[in-house]
Amino acid sequence: MRIISGRFRGRRLFAPASRHVRPTSDRVREALFSIVGSRVQDASVLDLFAGTGALGLEALSRGAAQAVFVDSHPKSVELIRRNMGACGLDDQSARVLCMPAKAAVERLRKEGRHFQIIFMDPPYGKHLVSDTLPLLMGISLPETLVVAEHTPSEAMARSYHGWSVRDQRRYGDTAITFLVRD
Repeated sequence: MRIISGRFRGRRLFAPASRHVRPTSDRVREALFSIVGSRVQDASVLDLFAGTGALGLEALSRGAAQAVFVDSHPKSVELIRRNMGACGLDDQSARVLCMPAKAAVERLRKEGRHFQIIFMDPPYGKHLVSDTLPLLMGISLPETLVVAEHTPSEAMARSYHGWSVRDQRRYGDTAITFLVRD
């Protein structure tokens, strides 16, 4: 697993030794960022259910201004911090929160934080994408893009609590849904 493009291009990322983290493959990440394109430049990015932090780190590598990484597993948070170190990042451009997504979103809302891009890569099969989307309204802007990774069998409606599906892609056993605010 590595950073694909940008200022950290080619940097190897530490991968998990356990089964509770399922990192987004390089191939899927490359396709995802081709679609996101220049929107990442100078964006404030939230990486929910961050796992290794690969999505947020790729965004920072490609020019995002800052990223917040959220994961409830201490081992994942340790992995994110190691990967930040591998990229030479400090706490100025990246922040890590070790807490459940719902609690983190509420904390960020109370802090007045807003994000242009929100990545969600929750554990598969738990319908966490549809459960989390309504919470994101308080930390999003009119132009916010949500990029949600899920299994192809988790059917996504065309609209969710103020979010509309703009695009969907499938890469083997991974599906990516792109949503924007209504």
